[in-house]
Amino acid sequence: MSAARKRVAVVGVGTMGSQAAWRLAARGAEVVGYDRYAPGHDRSAAGGETRIFRSAHFEDSRYVPLLKHSDTLWEQLQQESGRELRRLTGCLLMGPTEQQQMATVLESIAEHGLDHEVLDTEALAKRFPQYRLEDGDAAVLDRRAGLIRPELTIQTAARHAEQLGAVIHRYTTVREIVPVANGVEIRTDAGSERFDAAVVTPGPWVNDLLPDLPWEVEVRRLISAWFVPTTDAWFGEERPAFIRTAPTHFYGLPSPDGVSVKLGLSQALHKLAGDPNQLDRTVQPEELDIFAELIGRYAPDLHPDPTRLSVFMEGYTKSSRPLVGPLPGAENVVLLAGFSGHGFKLAPAFGDIAADLALDGTSAQPIDFISTVDRAAA
Repeated sequence: MSAARKRVAVVGVGTMGSQAAWRLAARGAEVVGYDRYAPGHDRSAAGGETRIFRSAHFEDSRYVPLLKHSDTLWEQLQQESGRELRRLTGCLLMGPTEQQQMATVLESIAEHGLDHEVLDTEALAKRFPQYRLEDGDAAVLDRRAGLIRPELTIQTAARHAEQLGAVIHRYTTVREIVPVANGVEIRTDAGSERFDAAVVTPGPWVNDLLPDLPWEVEVRRLISAWFVPTTDAWFGEERPAFIRTAPTHFYGLPSPDGVSVKLGLSQALHKLAGDPNQLDRTVQPEELDIFAELIGRYAPDLHPDPTRLSVFMEGYTKSSRPLVGPLPGAENVVLLAGFSGHGFKLAPAFGDIAADLALDGTSAQPIDFISTVDRAAA
Protein backbone atom coordinates (compact mmCIF):
# COMPACT_ATOMS: atom_id res chain seq x y z
CA MET A 1 0.00 0.00 0.00
CA SER A 2 1.16 3.53 -0.68
CA ALA A 3 2.33 5.70 2.22
CA ALA A 4 -0.88 7.72 2.43
CA ARG A 5 -3.77 5.94 4.17
CA LYS A 6 -6.50 5.42 1.60
CA ARG A 7 -10.21 5.73 2.27
CA VAL A 8 -12.05 2.88 0.52
CA ALA A 9 -15.77 2.14 0.25
CA VAL A 10 -17.03 -1.43 -0.02
CA VAL A 11 -20.45 -1.58 -1.66
CA GLY A 12 -22.14 -4.86 -0.73
CA VAL A 13 -20.73 -6.60 2.34
CA GLY A 14 -21.62 -10.13 1.31
CA THR A 15 -19.62 -13.04 -0.08
CA MET A 16 -16.91 -10.92 -1.70
CA GLY A 17 -17.44 -7.61 0.06
CA SER A 18 -16.95 -8.97 3.58
CA GLN A 19 -13.64 -10.49 2.53
CA ALA A 20 -12.56 -7.29 0.76
CA ALA A 21 -13.40 -5.28 3.89
CA TRP A 22 -11.30 -7.64 6.02
CA ARG A 23 -8.30 -7.56 3.69
CA LEU A 24 -8.47 -3.77 3.27
CA ALA A 25 -8.75 -3.15 7.01
CA ALA A 26 -5.92 -5.59 7.70
CA ARG A 27 -3.71 -3.51 5.43
CA GLY A 28 -4.50 -0.24 7.18
CA ALA A 29 -7.08 1.28 4.86
CA GLU A 30 -9.95 3.36 6.23
CA VAL A 31 -12.85 1.13 5.23
CA VAL A 32 -16.53 2.03 5.06
CA GLY A 33 -18.94 -0.71 4.00
CA TYR A 34 -22.53 -0.43 2.79
CA ASP A 35 -25.11 -3.20 2.62
CA ARG A 36 -28.79 -3.00 1.74
CA TYR A 37 -29.42 -5.59 4.47
CA ALA A 38 -26.67 -6.87 6.77
CA PRO A 39 -23.69 -9.22 6.36
CA GLY A 40 -24.81 -12.84 6.24
CA HIS A 41 -28.42 -12.18 5.22
CA ASP A 42 -30.41 -14.82 3.31
CA ARG A 43 -31.74 -12.74 0.40
CA SER A 44 -28.77 -12.92 -1.92
CA ALA A 45 -26.18 -15.44 -3.13
CA ALA A 46 -24.74 -16.73 0.14
CA GLY A 47 -27.58 -18.77 1.61
CA GLY A 48 -27.82 -22.49 2.06
CA GLU A 49 -25.82 -23.31 5.20
CA THR A 50 -22.92 -24.97 3.34
CA ARG A 51 -20.85 -24.49 0.19
CA ILE A 52 -18.10 -26.64 -1.32
CA PHE A 53 -14.41 -25.85 -1.09
CA ARG A 54 -12.20 -27.78 -3.49
CA SER A 55 -8.66 -27.59 -4.81
CA ALA A 56 -9.25 -29.20 -8.22
CA HIS A 57 -11.20 -27.21 -10.78
CA PHE A 58 -13.60 -28.36 -13.51
CA GLU A 59 -13.82 -25.15 -15.49
CA ASP A 60 -10.25 -23.92 -15.92
CA SER A 61 -6.97 -25.01 -14.30
CA ARG A 62 -5.91 -21.35 -14.15
CA TYR A 63 -8.11 -21.02 -11.07
CA VAL A 64 -5.90 -23.42 -9.08
CA PRO A 65 -3.25 -20.84 -8.03
CA LEU A 66 -6.12 -18.60 -6.85
CA LEU A 67 -7.60 -21.56 -4.95
CA LYS A 68 -4.26 -22.12 -3.24
CA HIS A 69 -4.14 -18.45 -2.23
CA SER A 70 -7.73 -18.71 -1.01
CA ASP A 71 -6.87 -21.87 0.95
CA THR A 72 -4.17 -19.98 2.86
CA LEU A 73 -6.53 -17.11 3.66
CA TRP A 74 -9.28 -19.49 4.83
CA GLU A 75 -6.82 -20.88 7.34
CA GLN A 76 -5.79 -17.37 8.40
CA LEU A 77 -9.35 -16.14 8.93
CA GLN A 78 -10.24 -19.26 10.93
CA GLN A 79 -7.17 -18.85 13.12
CA GLU A 80 -7.69 -15.13 13.70
CA SER A 81 -11.41 -15.47 14.41
CA GLY A 82 -11.36 -18.74 16.34
CA ARG A 83 -14.41 -19.97 14.36
CA GLU A 84 -14.77 -23.14 12.30
CA LEU A 85 -15.63 -21.64 8.93
CA ARG A 86 -14.45 -24.59 6.86
CA ARG A 87 -14.25 -28.35 7.42
CA LEU A 88 -12.00 -30.41 5.15
CA THR A 89 -13.88 -33.65 4.50
CA GLY A 90 -12.83 -34.19 0.88
CA CYS A 91 -14.94 -33.91 -2.26
CA LEU A 92 -15.80 -36.64 -4.76
CA LEU A 93 -15.76 -35.48 -8.38
CA MET A 94 -17.68 -37.84 -10.64
CA GLY A 95 -18.64 -37.96 -14.30
CA PRO A 96 -18.04 -39.57 -17.69
CA THR A 97 -14.33 -40.09 -18.38
CA GLU A 98 -14.54 -38.59 -21.86
CA GLN A 99 -16.33 -35.44 -20.67
CA GLN A 100 -14.28 -32.22 -20.81
CA GLN A 101 -14.89 -31.20 -17.21
CA MET A 102 -13.49 -34.46 -15.88
CA ALA A 103 -10.50 -34.09 -18.20
CA THR A 104 -9.90 -30.58 -16.86
CA VAL A 105 -10.03 -31.87 -13.28
CA LEU A 106 -7.32 -34.43 -14.01
CA GLU A 107 -5.26 -31.81 -15.87
CA SER A 108 -5.45 -29.38 -12.96
CA ILE A 109 -4.47 -32.14 -10.51
CA ALA A 110 -1.47 -33.18 -12.61
CA GLU A 111 -0.33 -29.63 -13.38
CA HIS A 112 -0.43 -28.45 -9.79
CA GLY A 113 0.37 -31.66 -7.91
CA LEU A 114 -2.89 -31.73 -5.96
CA ASP A 115 -3.58 -34.31 -3.26
CA HIS A 116 -6.11 -36.73 -4.73
CA GLU A 117 -7.17 -40.33 -5.23
CA VAL A 118 -8.73 -41.98 -8.28
CA LEU A 119 -11.39 -44.55 -7.33
CA ASP A 120 -12.64 -47.34 -9.54
CA THR A 121 -16.20 -48.65 -9.29
CA GLU A 122 -15.27 -51.36 -6.79
CA ALA A 123 -13.35 -49.00 -4.50
CA LEU A 124 -16.15 -46.41 -4.61
CA ALA A 125 -18.80 -49.02 -3.77
CA LYS A 126 -16.79 -50.22 -0.78
CA ARG A 127 -15.90 -46.82 0.71
CA PHE A 128 -18.85 -44.73 -0.42
CA PRO A 129 -21.81 -47.04 -1.12
CA GLN A 130 -24.24 -44.11 -1.14
CA TYR A 131 -23.00 -43.02 -4.60
CA ARG A 132 -23.74 -44.71 -7.92
CA LEU A 133 -21.43 -44.69 -10.93
CA GLU A 134 -22.48 -45.51 -14.48
CA ASP A 135 -20.51 -47.27 -17.21
CA GLY A 136 -17.67 -45.04 -18.39
CA ASP A 137 -17.67 -42.87 -15.26
CA ALA A 138 -14.60 -41.75 -13.32
CA ALA A 139 -14.45 -40.82 -9.63
CA VAL A 140 -11.73 -38.60 -8.17
CA LEU A 141 -11.43 -37.79 -4.47
CA ASP A 142 -10.05 -34.28 -3.98
CA ARG A 143 -8.56 -34.52 -0.50
CA ARG A 144 -7.97 -30.77 0.05
CA ALA A 145 -11.69 -30.10 -0.12
CA GLY A 146 -14.78 -30.01 2.02
CA LEU A 147 -17.53 -27.70 3.22
CA ILE A 148 -17.68 -23.97 3.97
CA ARG A 149 -20.24 -22.23 6.19
CA PRO A 150 -21.27 -19.22 4.06
CA GLU A 151 -23.42 -17.16 6.41
CA LEU A 152 -21.04 -17.63 9.33
CA THR A 153 -18.07 -16.82 7.10
CA ILE A 154 -19.56 -13.54 5.90
CA GLN A 155 -20.51 -12.42 9.39
CA THR A 156 -17.11 -13.43 10.71
CA ALA A 157 -15.16 -11.60 7.99
CA ALA A 158 -17.30 -8.48 8.41
CA ARG A 159 -16.94 -8.53 12.18
CA HIS A 160 -13.20 -9.04 11.90
CA ALA A 161 -13.00 -6.06 9.54
CA GLU A 162 -14.88 -3.96 12.12
CA GLN A 163 -12.51 -5.10 14.85
CA LEU A 164 -9.70 -3.82 12.64
CA GLY A 165 -11.38 -0.42 12.34
CA ALA A 166 -13.85 -0.75 9.45
CA VAL A 167 -17.29 0.89 9.66
CA ILE A 168 -20.24 -0.95 8.11
CA HIS A 169 -23.51 0.82 7.36
CA ARG A 170 -26.18 -1.89 7.57
CA TYR A 171 -29.60 -1.53 5.90
CA THR A 172 -28.19 1.25 3.74
CA THR A 173 -28.80 0.95 0.00
CA VAL A 174 -26.28 2.59 -2.31
CA ARG A 175 -28.18 4.41 -5.04
CA GLU A 176 -25.30 5.63 -7.19
CA ILE A 177 -21.53 5.35 -7.58
CA VAL A 178 -20.08 8.48 -9.18
CA PRO A 179 -16.44 8.75 -10.29
CA VAL A 180 -15.01 12.15 -9.39
CA ALA A 181 -11.55 13.70 -9.68
CA ASN A 182 -9.03 11.46 -7.87
CA GLY A 183 -11.76 9.38 -6.27
CA VAL A 184 -15.35 8.24 -6.16
CA GLU A 185 -18.57 9.42 -4.52
CA ILE A 186 -21.00 6.99 -2.89
CA ARG A 187 -24.60 8.21 -2.77
CA THR A 188 -27.28 6.80 -0.46
CA ASP A 189 -30.63 8.08 0.78
CA ALA A 190 -28.76 9.58 3.74
CA GLY A 191 -26.41 11.63 1.55
CA SER A 192 -23.05 11.15 -0.12
CA GLU A 193 -19.49 10.36 0.94
CA ARG A 194 -16.20 10.81 -0.91
CA PHE A 195 -13.55 8.06 -1.10
CA ASP A 196 -10.22 7.47 -2.76
CA ALA A 197 -11.51 4.20 -4.21
CA ALA A 198 -14.47 1.83 -4.06
CA VAL A 199 -14.77 -1.95 -4.20
CA VAL A 200 -18.17 -2.80 -5.68
CA THR A 201 -19.51 -6.28 -4.95
CA PRO A 202 -23.27 -5.98 -5.59
CA GLY A 203 -24.08 -9.66 -6.16
CA PRO A 204 -27.48 -10.09 -7.86
CA TRP A 205 -28.08 -6.32 -7.74
CA VAL A 206 -25.25 -5.68 -10.20
CA ASN A 207 -27.54 -4.67 -13.07
CA ASP A 208 -29.64 -2.40 -10.84
CA LEU A 209 -26.64 -0.58 -9.45
CA LEU A 210 -24.63 -0.52 -12.70
CA PRO A 211 -27.20 -0.36 -15.52
CA ASP A 212 -24.58 0.71 -18.07
CA LEU A 213 -22.23 -2.18 -17.37
CA PRO A 214 -20.72 -3.20 -20.75
CA TRP A 215 -21.00 -6.90 -19.92
CA GLU A 216 -24.12 -8.98 -19.41
CA VAL A 217 -24.62 -10.62 -16.04
CA GLU A 218 -27.64 -12.94 -15.90
CA VAL A 219 -29.21 -13.27 -12.48
CA ARG A 220 -30.75 -16.68 -11.84
CA ARG A 221 -32.88 -18.16 -9.08
CA LEU A 222 -31.39 -21.21 -7.36
CA ILE A 223 -32.98 -23.89 -5.22
CA SER A 224 -31.21 -25.90 -2.54
CA ALA A 225 -33.02 -28.90 -1.07
CA TRP A 226 -32.25 -31.09 1.95
CA PHE A 227 -33.02 -34.83 2.00
CA VAL A 228 -32.83 -37.36 4.84
CA PRO A 229 -30.81 -40.54 4.15
CA THR A 230 -32.43 -43.94 4.70
CA THR A 231 -29.02 -45.49 5.60
CA ASP A 232 -26.02 -44.43 7.68
CA ALA A 233 -23.59 -44.37 4.74
CA TRP A 234 -23.72 -40.59 4.28
CA PHE A 235 -22.43 -40.01 7.80
CA GLY A 236 -19.77 -42.69 8.06
CA GLU A 237 -16.13 -42.11 8.94
CA GLU A 238 -15.61 -40.27 5.63
CA ARG A 239 -18.18 -37.60 4.71
CA PRO A 240 -17.08 -36.00 1.45
CA ALA A 241 -19.07 -33.48 -0.50
CA PHE A 242 -19.67 -34.47 -4.13
CA ILE A 243 -20.11 -33.00 -7.58
CA ARG A 244 -21.43 -34.89 -10.58
CA THR A 245 -20.64 -33.29 -13.95
CA ALA A 246 -22.90 -35.09 -16.45
CA PRO A 247 -25.34 -35.90 -17.89
CA THR A 248 -26.92 -33.56 -15.31
CA HIS A 249 -24.59 -31.37 -13.29
CA PHE A 250 -25.49 -31.37 -9.60
CA TYR A 251 -23.76 -31.41 -6.23
CA GLY A 252 -24.35 -32.33 -2.61
CA LEU A 253 -23.01 -31.98 0.92
CA PRO A 254 -23.80 -34.03 4.00
CA SER A 255 -25.05 -31.50 6.56
CA PRO A 256 -22.73 -30.69 9.49
CA ASP A 257 -25.41 -31.78 11.98
CA GLY A 258 -25.42 -35.33 10.59
CA VAL A 259 -29.14 -35.31 9.76
CA SER A 260 -29.61 -34.57 6.06
CA VAL A 261 -27.89 -34.10 2.71
CA LYS A 262 -28.11 -30.81 0.78
CA LEU A 263 -28.45 -31.03 -3.02
CA GLY A 264 -28.05 -28.24 -5.55
CA LEU A 265 -28.30 -27.92 -9.33
CA SER A 266 -26.29 -26.31 -12.12
CA GLN A 267 -26.87 -23.07 -14.02
CA ALA A 268 -28.80 -24.72 -16.86
CA LEU A 269 -31.52 -25.76 -14.40
CA HIS A 270 -31.94 -22.33 -12.77
CA LYS A 271 -34.70 -19.97 -13.85
CA LEU A 272 -34.06 -16.29 -14.48
CA ALA A 273 -34.63 -14.38 -11.24
CA GLY A 274 -36.18 -11.23 -12.69
CA ASP A 275 -36.19 -8.28 -10.32
CA PRO A 276 -33.78 -9.19 -7.47
CA ASN A 277 -35.94 -7.13 -5.11
CA GLN A 278 -38.92 -9.39 -5.86
CA LEU A 279 -37.34 -12.84 -5.60
CA ASP A 280 -39.93 -15.64 -5.70
CA ARG A 281 -38.95 -17.73 -2.67
CA THR A 282 -41.79 -20.25 -3.06
CA VAL A 283 -40.76 -23.60 -4.57
CA GLN A 284 -43.46 -25.24 -6.65
CA PRO A 285 -43.92 -29.04 -6.47
CA GLU A 286 -42.90 -29.52 -10.11
CA GLU A 287 -39.57 -27.84 -9.41
CA LEU A 288 -38.67 -30.82 -7.22
CA ASP A 289 -39.08 -33.40 -10.01
CA ILE A 290 -35.44 -33.06 -11.13
CA PHE A 291 -34.23 -33.73 -7.58
CA ALA A 292 -36.31 -36.91 -7.37
CA GLU A 293 -34.96 -38.05 -10.74
CA LEU A 294 -31.33 -37.48 -9.73
CA ILE A 295 -31.80 -39.19 -6.37
CA GLY A 296 -33.32 -42.26 -8.01
CA ARG A 297 -30.45 -42.50 -10.48
CA TYR A 298 -27.39 -41.57 -8.41
CA ALA A 299 -28.26 -41.52 -4.69
CA PRO A 300 -31.13 -43.96 -4.14
CA ASP A 301 -30.76 -44.14 -0.36
CA LEU A 302 -31.89 -40.53 0.03
CA HIS A 303 -35.57 -40.13 0.83
CA PRO A 304 -37.01 -38.37 -2.27
CA ASP A 305 -39.14 -35.88 -0.33
CA PRO A 306 -37.17 -32.87 0.95
CA THR A 307 -37.35 -31.73 4.54
CA ARG A 308 -36.14 -28.20 3.80
CA LEU A 309 -35.91 -25.84 0.82
CA SER A 310 -33.99 -22.60 0.26
CA VAL A 311 -34.09 -20.12 -2.63
CA PHE A 312 -31.38 -17.59 -3.44
CA MET A 313 -29.76 -15.82 -6.42
CA GLU A 314 -26.48 -15.83 -8.34
CA GLY A 315 -25.06 -13.84 -11.23
CA TYR A 316 -23.71 -15.61 -14.33
CA THR A 317 -21.60 -14.39 -17.24
CA LYS A 318 -21.75 -16.07 -20.65
CA SER A 319 -18.22 -17.43 -20.22
CA SER A 320 -18.83 -18.34 -16.55
CA ARG A 321 -15.69 -16.28 -15.79
CA PRO A 322 -16.17 -13.52 -13.22
CA LEU A 323 -15.60 -9.82 -13.80
CA VAL A 324 -12.67 -8.73 -11.61
CA GLY A 325 -10.99 -5.37 -12.04
CA PRO A 326 -11.56 -1.67 -12.69
CA LEU A 327 -14.90 -0.47 -14.00
CA PRO A 328 -14.39 0.91 -17.53
CA GLY A 329 -13.98 4.68 -17.38
CA ALA A 330 -13.65 4.61 -13.59
CA GLU A 331 -10.19 3.42 -12.57
CA ASN A 332 -10.90 4.06 -8.88
CA VAL A 333 -13.86 1.65 -8.89
CA VAL A 334 -12.99 -2.05 -8.53
CA LEU A 335 -15.75 -4.42 -9.68
CA LEU A 336 -16.24 -8.01 -8.53
CA ALA A 337 -19.31 -9.60 -10.14
CA GLY A 338 -20.68 -12.57 -12.08
CA PHE A 339 -19.04 -15.44 -10.21
CA SER A 340 -21.35 -17.94 -11.90
CA GLY A 341 -21.83 -20.30 -9.00
CA HIS A 342 -18.20 -21.06 -8.20
CA GLY A 343 -17.05 -17.98 -6.32
CA PHE A 344 -17.53 -18.73 -2.63
CA LYS A 345 -14.54 -21.04 -2.24
CA LEU A 346 -12.41 -18.29 -3.82
CA ALA A 347 -13.90 -15.41 -1.85
CA PRO A 348 -10.91 -14.72 0.44
CA ALA A 349 -8.57 -14.60 -2.57
CA PHE A 350 -10.88 -12.28 -4.47
CA GLY A 351 -11.22 -10.06 -1.40
CA ASP A 352 -7.43 -9.86 -1.22
CA ILE A 353 -7.18 -9.10 -4.94
CA ALA A 354 -9.80 -6.36 -4.56
CA ALA A 355 -7.67 -4.84 -1.80
CA ASP A 356 -4.62 -4.99 -4.07
CA LEU A 357 -6.43 -3.21 -6.88
CA ALA A 358 -8.05 -0.57 -4.65
CA LEU A 359 -4.84 0.29 -2.82
CA ASP A 360 -2.12 -0.30 -5.42
CA GLY A 361 -3.90 -0.45 -8.78
CA THR A 362 -2.44 -3.88 -9.53
CA SER A 363 -2.24 -7.40 -8.09
CA ALA A 364 0.48 -10.04 -8.13
CA GLN A 365 -2.20 -12.74 -8.38
CA PRO A 366 -2.75 -14.31 -11.85
CA ILE A 367 -6.03 -12.66 -12.84
CA ASP A 368 -5.49 -11.82 -16.52
CA PHE A 369 -8.03 -14.43 -17.63
CA ILE A 370 -10.79 -12.92 -15.46
CA SER A 371 -9.77 -9.27 -15.53
CA THR A 372 -12.04 -6.48 -16.77
CA VAL A 373 -9.05 -4.79 -18.42
CA ASP A 374 -9.37 -4.88 -22.24
CA ARG A 375 -12.16 -7.41 -21.89
CA ALA A 376 -14.54 -7.56 -24.82
CA ALA A 377 -17.12 -10.17 -23.80
CA ALA A 378 -18.48 -11.42 -20.52
